[in-house]
Amino acid sequence: MVLVFNAKKRLTLSAGVAAGVAALLEGCSSTPTAPVPAAGTALPSPQPQPQPMPGGPATASAEPRTPPPAPREFRAAWVSTVANIDWPSRSNLSMAKQQAEALAILDRAKALNLNAIVLQVRPSADAIYPSALEPWSEFLTGQQGRPPAQPWDPLRFWIEQAHARGLELHAWFNPYRARHATAKTPLAANHIGRTRPELIKSYGRYLWMDPGEAAASQHTLNVVLDVVRRYDIDGVHIDDYFYPYPIDTPNGAGPEGVALDGGVGGARQELEFPDQPSWQRYLLEGGTLDRAHWRRQNVNTLIEAMYQGIRKEKAWVRFGISPFGIGRPDRRPAGIIGFSQYDKLYADAELWLQNGWLDYLAPQLYWPVAQAPQAFDVLLDYWLAQNTRARHVWPGLYTSRIDNSAKAFGPEEIVKQIGVTRSRGGVRGHLHFSIAPLMQNRKGITDQLKSQAYQTAALTPATPWLGSDAPPAPQASARREGNGVALKLSAGAGKAPSHYAIWSRYGNEWRFAVAPASRPVLLLADDAAGGAAQVVVVSAVDRLGNESERVNAYARG
Repeated sequence: MVLVFNAKKRLTLSAGVAAGVAALLEGCSSTPTAPVPAAGTALPSPQPQPQPMPGGPATASAEPRTPPPAPREFRAAWVSTVANIDWPSRSNLSMAKQQAEALAILDRAKALNLNAIVLQVRPSADAIYPSALEPWSEFLTGQQGRPPAQPWDPLRFWIEQAHARGLELHAWFNPYRARHATAKTPLAANHIGRTRPELIKSYGRYLWMDPGEAAASQHTLNVVLDVVRRYDIDGVHIDDYFYPYPIDTPNGAGPEGVALDGGVGGARQELEFPDQPSWQRYLLEGGTLDRAHWRRQNVNTLIEAMYQGIRKEKAWVRFGISPFGIGRPDRRPAGIIGFSQYDKLYADAELWLQNGWLDYLAPQLYWPVAQAPQAFDVLLDYWLAQNTRARHVWPGLYTSRIDNSAKAFGPEEIVKQIGVTRSRGGVRGHLHFSIAPLMQNRKGITDQLKSQAYQTAALTPATPWLGSDAPPAPQASARREGNGVALKLSAGAGKAPSHYAIWSRYGNEWRFAVAPASRPVLLLADDAAGGAAQVVVVSAVDRLGNESERVNAYARG
């Protein structure tokens, strides 16, 4: 079932061919028909039952009077602003062009049945939104610190437009990078490199905030919490840049590629990160950790403070971290080799999982299933084994490696990796790096995802440790109108929903769709093969994925 916006701001749910396969995820594509209660009455929630493998064969609903469980899978794409990788396509475009590009990305995400965008809002101690703490990004306006020529708030625009399409918006922050190697304009007067130069270190072609300086970490925390307070985001997301990737020359740049290609680090002379002043201060104050453990403690302190700070501000905002995909050396499965983020980036992602300092981990599993030293499936199983607190584990996929390089992926590799995630009971999601190959449909990847992996919409998985109270069932009315069933929904008294889940039965087949709560007027279009919808069932879903009782909204007489 496809959601289409029309000029009257009504959603049309078109029962097309792709929508006919509603069993992609936990639900079933078809269930036996049976008498249903009258329209407007609540339906019993489905009883717990074994869930089929997402994308696997259909199974019958345990309760034949009601639809199957809602499909659940986090499907996201990163949108990079640094170096204009994804958006905007170049700096200093007009507001109209930047907005048009953003809308094209969001429309593609919706058409592909993704349900979240992870937007980079802080590339290098700068901002793509008006901030009293950091300057405007040069990747947005062409010069760091220069506001847009036409006053507007890009982040607010992204949030509003994402939510209007039923997409989540997670704000992505780089925690410590202060200047990117591709930056061209001078630091603005209000950049931390100018206001607090003692906190900034030069490392190759980058500037970096020293994690050993408490004031630097506090600044990052202040920036993140400022966005949480001021914006209606669904998540805070940080990437793999803690201490910088090691380089071997003062002019080095792009060291991530060495790590990604299987470099273990230490085989060459590495340039030491210049944190000697903060390290010496720690020792003089009586610190007893060795330097590596001290560095990890510095990062751990920020991670814990960020998680706790977000919880205090808005309990529903999820915190996600996307570390480098290979775990610490002393815990790796046999045969796995490669770069050690634990020893080189000082990122103890295993500890963060163990302590529950995040809501989802998105390890960057950027290698093929068949590449034994860094095998995708083996690494995924490793992270699942570390997940003793049952947080979400949603791996990052290297979709951008579908290119013309010597190490290019074919689109079938990404489809295969999605299949691997769906074969693991502890995984209900994944993220694509980045949106560019999906926008370009490189080698047909978008077509393959739509036809093989994302044939129906999906709700994001629930996050019960942040709250499990369901919203009230919605009020629903429906009537036959022209070539479809007109459906009108409104929230029940109490907690407001963020989405409505909609099941419609065409013949013997249940079909599933998701609509944002902000657009409660819909049309369930007739289908050439299945005819008109015979039964419509709806529920309300809150921002943590909790689902209300289901209500029968329509039954054809």
